[in-house]
Amino acid sequence: MSEKEAQMSEKLNSTPLLELENVTRDFGATRALDSVSLAVYAGRSSGIVGESGAGKSTILNILMGLDTPTSGEVRFRGAPLPRTRADLRTFRSTVQMVFQDPRSSLDPRMNVGRIIAEPLRSLKIPGDHRARVDEVLKMVGLEPDMTSRFPAQFSGGQRQRIAIARALAPRPELLMADEPVSALDVSVKAQLVQVLAELKENLGLTMLMVSHDVGIVRLLCEEMVVLRHGHVEEAGPTDRILASATQTYTRELLAAIPVL
Repeated sequence: MSEKEAQMSEKLNSTPLLELENVTRDFGATRALDSVSLAVYAGRSSGIVGESGAGKSTILNILMGLDTPTSGEVRFRGAPLPRTRADLRTFRSTVQMVFQDPRSSLDPRMNVGRIIAEPLRSLKIPGDHRARVDEVLKMVGLEPDMTSRFPAQFSGGQRQRIAIARALAPRPELLMADEPVSALDVSVKAQLVQVLAELKENLGLTMLMVSHDVGIVRLLCEEMVVLRHGHVEEAGPTDRILASATQTYTRELLAAIPVL
């Protein structure tokens, strides 16, 4: 690699994949986010923890372009979040989302094959869509012969696996997840966390995850962000925060959160 190529590689690696800078979000008289800054780097997964109403889901919605900040900047690979249709296709191919409740995020009128292939069609991704559907189903521990069945025919854990498979179909670099296992019982939750850990390692996925469970963040995320009343209370390496949090609120929060 030439010196110029090495400098370019270093520059790309130092640019966050996705970031917020001084983002504020008001809903009427309520301030959901207050000057929040955070960055997600390729290969460094982040977990966002905090009490209900702290603003965790609002951050994910803004990062996905599903909501607009009142002030501040949202950047994708160092540039403002794309707005044109063509640029948005690139963004949606790179960043995918898994929601908390698969019952509401999976269309009950569509079979599993159509559900998982939907982002491939909407993003106009070339290739054999049927083969890709079969491939991602195997990745999440489901059988390809399930494609003709409908969401109501699956358990909650299986539906969330389907939602993850749909998110994986476009080959994203960043997978964002809003409490992806909170609606499941303990044994199913542990199995799904193992699936996510294997996907992260095998595919080189970067994750940004909202979770009330510190155990999940410890297993999946190298970085942790602690939110309180819409602002960042503490942020840094997960191991460091869990071992020696600097803020009293963080220590109290971590002590109160159940661990998987």
